Amino acid sequence: MTVPAARSAADATAETVEALIRHRLSTALGGWRGSVETALPTIAFVALYTWRRDVTLAAGAAIVIALALAGIRVAQRSSLQHVFGAVFATAIAAFFAVRSGRAEDAFLPGILTNAGFLVATLVSILARWPAVGFLVGAGDPRAAEDPFAWRRDRGMVRVCTRLTWVLVATYLIRIAIMVPLYLAAEVTWLGAAKILLGWPLWVGAIAVMGWMLLAGHTPLEPDAGPGAGGHHEADDQGVHPRRDDAVHD
Repeated sequence: MTVPAARSAADATAETVEALIRHRLSTALGGWRGSVETALPTIAFVALYTWRRDVTLAAGAAIVIALALAGIRVAQRSSLQHVFGAVFATAIAAFFAVRSGRAEDAFLPGILTNAGFLVATLVSILARWPAVGFLVGAGDPRAAEDPFAWRRDRGMVRVCTRLTWVLVATYLIRIAIMVPLYLAAEVTWLGAAKILLGWPLWVGAIAVMGWMLLAGHTPLEPDAGPGAGGHHEADDQGVHPRRDDAVHD
């Protein structure tokens, strides 16, 4: 597989695995605006349901707000990546709530999604394909040509595994708090928990990851992984001699 030698300026100056991952994660995660776009539909749903006790009205208001936020993005010609996720999640939540007539069911898709992510991240660690590695790979300018380049660097795999454990803890915290509230049909508390366990929890998780990345100094392997400046002749033939080391390290 032919891999372009060109790298971004930030990648080129990265000297450790941690420095490279910090740069990649900053491009893969949304900022404060994405958190607001996710929270507003939830606030509208909970507020209207608490006031009118009308699931259909509350769900409709949440969808209208999510679509309005998307419209603002379109008018500003900015990225729809994060707001699209908010619109989709709001529509699914509204469908569950309206179909059952139970306001708490608006939070069931989120609970199930987090349970799925919890299982997926655990499996990714056990399989030695840590989930954070895919975020790192997505930020690689060469991702279209070699999306799994990160896995040929043994140090990258080790660091991404440690960071993925932070994701596991994040999903576990969400489930541990949301499930009892859902079973108790505490709609107001479910709304508050969803907001607090959304971007604020991500900020905490990212802070922990940041501390781990700042504390570590794992060197990049010069001719392996996403920090490589070139490629071996073996790579042109689809052979990656370091792959086995990454798997069994």
